[in-house]
Amino acid sequence: MAGRHYLTLTEDERREMLAAIGVGSVEDLFSDVPREVLFQGEMELPPPLSEGEAYRHLSALAARNRNARECVSFLGGGIYDHFIPSAVKHVTGRSEFYTSYTPYQPEVSQGVLQAIYEYQTMICQLTGMDVANASLYDGATALVEGAIMACGATRRSRVLVSATVSPFYREVLKTYLHSRGIALDVAPLGEGKTDREKLEACFKKDTAALILQQPNFFGMLEDMEGVADLVHSRGALLVAAVDPLSLPLVQTPGEYGADIVAGEGQSLGNPASFGGPLLGFFAARQKLIRRMPGRIVGETVDREGNRGFVLTLQTREQHIRRERATSNICSNQALNALAAAVYMAAMGPAGMAETANLCLQKAAYTREKLTALKGFSLAFPGTYFKEFPVKVPGDPGKLNEKLLAHKILGGLDVGPYYPELKGAMLFCVTENRTREEIDTLARVLEGWK
Repeated sequence: MAGRHYLTLTEDERREMLAAIGVGSVEDLFSDVPREVLFQGEMELPPPLSEGEAYRHLSALAARNRNARECVSFLGGGIYDHFIPSAVKHVTGRSEFYTSYTPYQPEVSQGVLQAIYEYQTMICQLTGMDVANASLYDGATALVEGAIMACGATRRSRVLVSATVSPFYREVLKTYLHSRGIALDVAPLGEGKTDREKLEACFKKDTAALILQQPNFFGMLEDMEGVADLVHSRGALLVAAVDPLSLPLVQTPGEYGADIVAGEGQSLGNPASFGGPLLGFFAARQKLIRRMPGRIVGETVDREGNRGFVLTLQTREQHIRRERATSNICSNQALNALAAAVYMAAMGPAGMAETANLCLQKAAYTREKLTALKGFSLAFPGTYFKEFPVKVPGDPGKLNEKLLAHKILGGLDVGPYYPELKGAMLFCVTENRTREEIDTLARVLEGWK
């Protein structure tokens, strides 16, 4: 059957393997485990299935999942349904890339090292920053690394994060910073944006960084004018979490004075895949390069003057004492970063700008269609990119059930994360959505109570 890659093991092969390692049975492999803690008897499991039966059973279970291929997705909140050029899968599917893990030996890893170097270069160009690393696990942990790096650079132990930053990111921040003894303060929410009038009073003497998201969790553009000056006047650093596809349209973090930039790179050529794997990108000012987490690939020349690539800097706990490590990151998302690099190269500046414009325009059209419906209204006035919160009549969960019956993945219920916004849904509209799909969404919602 197509898609199966499973090799069965016969009893003769099992005996041969056991004999090769000098044991008589599989149970002998656990002989060092005290008998009193071993499970005794038979586990209550269904009878075994043949290979064909197992395949059909697992296929039936998988078919119970709904996905963006069979449904029209208006769901965002951090992971997005964007167009992926076929060139991305063609390149990332090559064995020399998808089997590569850690390029420790530069003499045999030039291809992977160059790919990472090109990825770093593109991230710097996209964000307007000086240096970028080889990637981190995801946007949330990348933002955590930015906060920790800011604390190390300022020798302070408190971080201020806006309430408009993704609640999922803030939960990860809370978990990581607590284990390091770093306090986390939250700047209040205004009308869909950070409350600038109250922001200054939120700083304390030991505040190391302010974290803002642009566009923020609600898809609204924050007012970044003068924020960096305020932060720097308090001796702190500005950490920005950004949507990479918004950057062709809005000010780059480098332009509004950010010191550290982190974000989720899934939208750059990586499928949603039910939530992962993801790609955390990370960039900073040159002065912070030696505090950057992870690894950085650099360009050099050999003794004969030939261009080459090496791991220039690595802040890895395997190489230094744990208590002196600036980060516990011990790998990078090489394959996902490669997908992002191929995506950015294939799309080019013009293609990415067109994508961003399509997101902007289609989201605006959808806002007009939805807010024209009886009982539906925009939660906050303002300028949005591709996401926007809408107050809906009735229960958002029930509404999403109705949409799913029409093969539509609806918006995210924001009530559990922002109690003051109970009854609001965060809709996302990317370049993949068509006018017909948007109109269908509006028709299904029409008359909903």
